[in-house]
Parts: sequence; C-alpha cells; structure tokens
Amino acid sequence: MRKLTVWLSALLILSELTAYAADKAKPSPKDDPNYIATPADLKARIPTQLNITKPDFVVFVPEVTDTGVNDTGNEHFLVFDGPDGSLMAVWTQSSAEGQPDQHIVFVQSTDEGKTWSKPRIIAGPKKPGDGHMASWAYPLVTKSGRIYVLYSQHVGKVDNFPHHNGWLNGIFSDDNGKTWSAPENIQIPRSIRDNPDQTFPPSILCWQKPLRLGKDGKYFAGITRWTSFAVTKNPTKSWISADSRVEFMRFENIDDNPAVKDIKISWFAANEKALSVPFPGHPEVSACQEPTVVKLPDGRLFCTMRTASGSPYWSISADIGETWTQPRPLLRKDGGTPLLHPLSPCPMYDVGGNTAGSGHYVLFIHNHDGHYKNFGPTDTGSHRRPIHIVRGTFKPGADQPVWFNEPEFFFDHDGVSLGKPGTKGRMDLALYSSFTVRNGVPVLWYPERKFFLLGKKISGK
Repeated sequence: MRKLTVWLSALLILSELTAYAADKAKPSPKDDPNYIATPADLKARIPTQLNITKPDFVVFVPEVTDTGVNDTGNEHFLVFDGPDGSLMAVWTQSSAEGQPDQHIVFVQSTDEGKTWSKPRIIAGPKKPGDGHMASWAYPLVTKSGRIYVLYSQHVGKVDNFPHHNGWLNGIFSDDNGKTWSAPENIQIPRSIRDNPDQTFPPSILCWQKPLRLGKDGKYFAGITRWTSFAVTKNPTKSWISADSRVEFMRFENIDDNPAVKDIKISWFAANEKALSVPFPGHPEVSACQEPTVVKLPDGRLFCTMRTASGSPYWSISADIGETWTQPRPLLRKDGGTPLLHPLSPCPMYDVGGNTAGSGHYVLFIHNHDGHYKNFGPTDTGSHRRPIHIVRGTFKPGADQPVWFNEPEFFFDHDGVSLGKPGTKGRMDLALYSSFTVRNGVPVLWYPERKFFLLGKKISGK
C-alpha cells in the first residue's frame, strides 16, 4: 500500500512538473505586441488611433484613469432622435464585453452631434459587486415624448453565455432623459429554445433600434434568440456554432405610455417558424443572427442577417413583418455572386431615413468569408475588418428585390489594439452600429474596436 502511495505521489509531481513546463513554454501575454499593460499604455495609444477611421463625429472617448477603467468597452451603440429635437444615444458599456461591470449609459447632443454630454449610467452596476450586469439596451420614443429604454437584466443564472442571459427589463423618462423611472420587468412568453427550467431567463438580443415599420406604424424589430444548451448542445468548441435563430417583435401599446410592466409585445417567426441557416458541417444547428430590417418602396419589409456560411442571408415579408420567407444567401443581384462576409454584424440602412422606403440602401460588410490574412472563420476577434460599404437599389419585379454595387472600402485601422488594460484588447471593427438621417445627411454611428464611439457621414447614392 505504501509503495502505491509513493508511486501516486511521484506521478502527481511529474504531472505538475509537466504542466508547469508546458505553461512556461507558452508565450506570455505580455510578449504579445498588442498586450495593453497599464492605463498609461492604453492612454498613449489614443492620440494616434482616434481619427484613424476618419470620423466626422466623436461621441465618446474612454477617460482611462488609474482608478476607473470601467469605460473601456463600448458597444451596441444606438443613436436616435430625441423628442426635444436633440440627438440622444444609449449603449452597453463595461471594462470589457461580458464583464461584471456591464451597464447602460445615456448621452445627449443639442448641437447636431458636435458635442455630447458626459455619459450617465441609467441601468446596471458602475463596478463589479454593485449588482448584476445590464446589457443590450434599445430606445423607443412615444408620440407624446416619453423615452423607454429596454434592456437585458442578468440575474446570476448562466445558461449559454453569461452576457446573453437575462430578463427583459425597462425604464422610462418623461423629461428628455434627465430622470428615469425605477426598472420593471416585462413578462414574455417562453420559447421552445429556452431552458426547460423556467427560472433561467431566455437569451434574446435586440441589437438595432426598433423602427416604426410594423402594422399601423408600430415599433418593430428583429431579434436573435440563442438556444439554451439544455435544449441544443454546441457541436464544436467554438462559440460561433451555438444554435441561434432570428425572430421578430412588435410593440403594441407603446404610444399609450404604459408602465413598463404593462408593455405588450407580439412575437412573429417564433418557435418552429424562427428563421434559420444551417451551420457548415452541422446542419442540425443554425447560425442565423442580428437581423436588420428596411422598408421597400412597395411596402414589403426586407431583412438581412449574419450567418456562418460566408455570406449574409436575406428574407422578405409581404405582410408588414408577420410572416417571412425562407432565408437565402445575399447576392449582388439575381443570378449574381454572393456577397462575402463572416459571422459578424452586417447592418443595412435606408439612406432616405430609417422608415422612408426610399429604394436606396447601404450595407456594411467585411468583403471576405472569414478567411482574412492568416485568420479563419472562428477567429472572430481578428477577422472582423476592414469595413466595406455596399450600395443597394430596389429592383421592382426582381427575385432578390435589392441589387448591390461592388463593395467599396470604407475604413480600417492599422493593427493596434484598444481595450481593457491587462488584456490584449480588441482588434475587431464589428459594426454594432446605428443610423440617423437629419437635415438630409445620413450618418453611420459606430463603435470602433468597441472602444471609441464615432459617427461618419454617408455620401452619394
């Protein structure tokens, strides 16, 4: 028995030494040129990086102080027209995506985006330990001027991805964002893709502003619903193959200024009817996410979605968003080649205005299928660049109703990372963006490396 004990002890020591040697052989993160060692290191990068994408507007630059670095992650940046005529914005802020300090902030500009107020936290924790994270906020402005902000409220239960799981909560302001109501929960129906344990919240993300595109001018939006791992296991080691589908929601009574808990939502393309696109090599799961919806001149709604197939997909609704066609690859035109894009946001906007149905559109893609430099489709932190703009025009009678020009280079950076000190930061230009048209000027508002928040005018058609 004693010999066996000695043998096991020796085996354990050998195992620990082997693991130690393996760890020593790995390059230290500090050996990586992108590693951000200190707040001072990060702050030194800002002057050369801030204008590298040639923005026309600067909304937010992280302060980066030694005592406060919980503003170095900024995404889901939604700029909207305030009821008082100003520009307003909400976004999800943290030290880095998915960290325990993730919260929602609000800003305002009264001079058409030249200057902006200092961000104010309106939901979620300022620092870890102040409460559960709040994420993915989106605004709705009523006809009388009330501003609702709805968001995902984490409750400490993790199903698939911590920063995806949360109940739908909301707040409102009746004084143009000066003060906000206490948060309330909106009860929503369970899905066949949610965890069978009903104490687990769903994983629903609404990444674009709801627009007045629904029946009778009601707010309408697409959502991504991530399937619980208790329902469908991820078939690979990469997060990109986790099952996900696209659904839609319409806000029925927002203009009645209800209490948040009394907001009524109708759901479309839900459960078995959710839009899906098979994941390459694993057709039993879907990778279909982050829909944007535009109005066509003939009144139909056109939706583009990101997928893992190497191209965006599209679907169309002839009944104001209540039913949708089976998604298909987005081509340049009927019979043309697919537009190339990895599993990354590919927003599409109407240059005449978000609800105009002008027939002229802009789509933003990376113009590759995920194979970029020496990276592959699973390297989402590295291959989500550069940004190309693709101009689209409505074609009456066509199978695919919007045809696109050749992609044009729009912007990129020079390979310098930005983000939380003590990490490698971020290199991606994922467009968790929004769009406004004011005084005839279309502007793309975008998070740059999920660090700076910027705006860039769109010229021409």
